[in-house]
This record gives sequence, structure tokens and C-alpha cells, in this order.
Amino acid sequence: MSAAPVLVTGLPRSGTSWAGKMLAAGGGLVYVNEPLNPQHPPGRCPGVLAAEVTHRFQYICDDNDEVWLPAFLDTVALRYRWGAELRANHRPYDLARLLRYGGAFAHGRLTGRRALLDDPFAVLSAGWFARRLGCRVIALVREPVSFVASWRRLGWRADLRDLLDQPLLVRDHPELAALDPAADGLAAIAALWRVTRTILAGTPGILVVSYESLAADPLKGFRDLYDHAGLPWTPSAARRVHRACTGSSSAGGAFRWSGLSRTAYRRMDSRQALATATRGLSQEDAARVRALTA
Repeated sequence: MSAAPVLVTGLPRSGTSWAGKMLAAGGGLVYVNEPLNPQHPPGRCPGVLAAEVTHRFQYICDDNDEVWLPAFLDTVALRYRWGAELRANHRPYDLARLLRYGGAFAHGRLTGRRALLDDPFAVLSAGWFARRLGCRVIALVREPVSFVASWRRLGWRADLRDLLDQPLLVRDHPELAALDPAADGLAAIAALWRVTRTILAGTPGILVVSYESLAADPLKGFRDLYDHAGLPWTPSAARRVHRACTGSSSAGGAFRWSGLSRTAYRRMDSRQALATATRGLSQEDAARVRALTA
């Protein structure tokens, strides 16, 4: 079995939390939720990642990794920084999270488990994680109309300045210079999808996976992802994935959202979710998204 850490990434609302939880269902990984999220929680936790996140979709490359490389080497080695976390975060929730993650990291090291980073904000740096950290990288991509519809239902906006304000990102991907930070809400979300998809398509050493294909046949899809991640596809893992991908979101079980989790994943019928993925988006808007992302 591979000793490599695993990164599951893709833009937010592309199924990363779902895929991460299903990969962790096999019992061989320690699930680490969004260390590069600039919002606290789940990010800005130096016990998990001892580096300062300055942008959404932080771009990490060989020319700026003097801080990121040692920080992530600690994270993927499951070395928790207890003192740094205590100095930074003091609320009851933070202390409970400290005990949860600190304990999980320590137990993972003792039992030979690997780190699984579930982080959509690492999507533009996926190649660095594969090359410099040796991660098995799985990048999920969602069909653009469903993706935009999901963001619109949540009232989310895409601020393209998060990309344009990172000079090394624009240097390495000069096509980003054409982005319009004043674009309307729908056009900005579509532009974020388009440029991310283009970057992922040109990134070596990663596996790009269709969310829709995974949702349509989760048992086969996750069996393939287990193989890519170097994880054993056991009968126990198959049962847990089957239960979690065929039940309703109101059902209980091993994947219920807990008070210490900020993952968006809930138990669901993945095939049924596909049928309602574009709800809330008019036919006119859907046609516009298809034109903008063609």
C-alpha cells in the first residue's frame, strides 16, 4: 500500500468533501479539512498548518514555498503544533477542535495512517502538492451549469481579484490577465470555473475526475479512486460507501454532520442529487453559462 499523502481538491461545491469522506471511510487515512481556507474555522489553525494564508485559492509554487513546504511537510506527516494552536485560538470550539485534531494526528502516526487533505482552496496549486509533497492528487470537476447553480443557490460570489492579486499565479498562467474583476456575478463564477478547468487540464501528475461520473456510479468510481490513492478496497469500505451514497440527507449513520465538522458533506443519494443539480437557474442563465464556459 502507498505511503503517499492524498489531496482531494476542486472548486468549492464540486464534491471534494464527499469524496474525501468516502476515501477516509476505509480507515487508512486521517481526514484534514481545508487547511488553506482563509476563514476561521476551518482554516487559520496553526496546529494543522503553520503558515499564514493570504488569499482564497492560495497559489503555491517553487518560487514561494519557503514557508509552505516545511509547514505542509509537518501537516502530511501528522505533526500537530499544540503550542502554536493554543497561542492563536482560545474559544471553546477551538479547544475542542485542538483536542480532536491533535488526537487524530497522534493516533494516525501511531497506527501508520496517512494524511488526507480535503481542500478546494488548494486547487490552483495541485501540481505543487503532487510534485513537492508526493501527494496522490484527485481533482473533482463539476459540470459548469450545475456548478454555477449551486453557487447561486448559496448566494456565493466569485471575487476574481483573489486570482489577479497573486503575481506568481498570473505569471505562470498569463491567460488570467484577461479576467474582468468587474464581471457580473454569474459571469465571474463561470470565469472561475473556466480558468480552473483549464489549469487542471494542463497540470501533470494529478487525476481529474468528473463529479457527475462519480455520482452516477459511486461504487465503481470510488473503487477506482481507492486504487489511485493506494488504498485497499475492502468489503467494509464498500459497504460504508454504498450506505453513504444511497441514503437520504436526513438519515443517520457514520457520516452525520458533527458539531466539530465544517464539511459540506451530508449523506445523500448521489444519483438523485444529479437530477436536481441545476435547480434555481433559468434556462436563459444556463445557456449563458454554457456559452461562457465553452
